[in-house]
Amino acid sequence: MNRAFALFVSLLLCATSARADDAAALKAGVFDPPRTAPDFVLSGSNGSELKLSAYRGKVVLLGFGFTSCTNVCPITLGTLAQAYKNLGAQASELQVVYITVDPERDDAATLKNYLSKFNPTFVGGTGTDAQLAAVRKDFGIAAEKVAGPDGSYSHSSFIYLIDREGRLRALMPFGHLADDYVHDVRMLMASP
Repeated sequence: MNRAFALFVSLLLCATSARADDAAALKAGVFDPPRTAPDFVLSGSNGSELKLSAYRGKVVLLGFGFTSCTNVCPITLGTLAQAYKNLGAQASELQVVYITVDPERDDAATLKNYLSKFNPTFVGGTGTDAQLAAVRKDFGIAAEKVAGPDGSYSHSSFIYLIDREGRLRALMPFGHLADDYVHDVRMLMASP
């Protein structure tokens, strides 16, 4: 857990050390320079293989969470759903991808049912413990099961913004409004 936290802090420092022009343009912390987002292959909530690289050409908002979360996850997904709605016709150029940190309870069907309550276009990913641990490691995501009867998880709660070419461009911390996402997504849609 300490190593994952250190990686998170490192990513956050990298994201906040943005060039002045990008920092003024985007609401989220900027990766400077952008780097290719690590690809993965998981079981998708849409019944197909989920590969991040399959969404090249779209802006991707990538988050991690679990379906039985009662706090951060539904707030985040509600915010992303509102941003999607606020984008209007441009929403067709956006893909929200949500990876579970709880594969024991979150199979593809459970993810599909959960995500469809927010937006039917949102795609979830699940897999084995080892597959998901590798994806979390690649993205610097900390996740730890919390002792207690509900089997909750403590996990990183930021959203990655990935451009049309599959590059990590920014990191949006929890608590931002839908308008901040709309602003940044539009900036990424317009950038070369």
